Amino acid sequence: MRLVGPSGEQVGIVPLAKALELAQEYDLDLVEVAANARPPVCKLMDYGKFKYESAMKAREARKNQAHTVIKEMKLRPKIDPHDYDTKKGHVVRFLKQGDKVKITIMFRGREQSRPELGFRLLQRLASDVEDLGFIESNPKQDGRNMIMVLGPHKKKTEAMAEAREAQAARKAEAKGHQTEAPAEAPAEDEVSGE
Repeated sequence: MRLVGPSGEQVGIVPLAKALELAQEYDLDLVEVAANARPPVCKLMDYGKFKYESAMKAREARKNQAHTVIKEMKLRPKIDPHDYDTKKGHVVRFLKQGDKVKITIMFRGREQSRPELGFRLLQRLASDVEDLGFIESNPKQDGRNMIMVLGPHKKKTEAMAEAREAQAARKAEAKGHQTEAPAEAPAEDEVSGE
């Protein structure tokens, strides 16, 4: 087998008994790293430490990974302007966080015969948030509902990084306000005029 030393140096092609003897001498494990190679490649390493480090790398990669989330916002065709502004605010927040937003217009009764009202409402919402997101799937009628999906312009990872930076800036600003000494109050005799 081809043996690689503990610091990555090539030891050469050695028999199994010699490799095991070297592993005991260095107080390390003999680990096969390439079984399909001719001859097979083995390395002298601390296997427990190797497993720990690879688990930590995987954990760090998972921490930085972004999950795509689809948030849903439900509207009615005859929505009040204030309610519309509130719902639009939620959509803006979701898009800023890097999430997709599924907007559903629910039709009831006679509203079902006027799907153009829902279509206009969806187009208005899309034009109001076009600086933050784009129409990923155009409005389409699905039974009693009309559905449209908006996707964010920036990726979830970028939004998460911006949020972390903003949070760090707020913490630094709050810390700066705490360290400033309050102005000293005048002595009692100065206040009373004596």
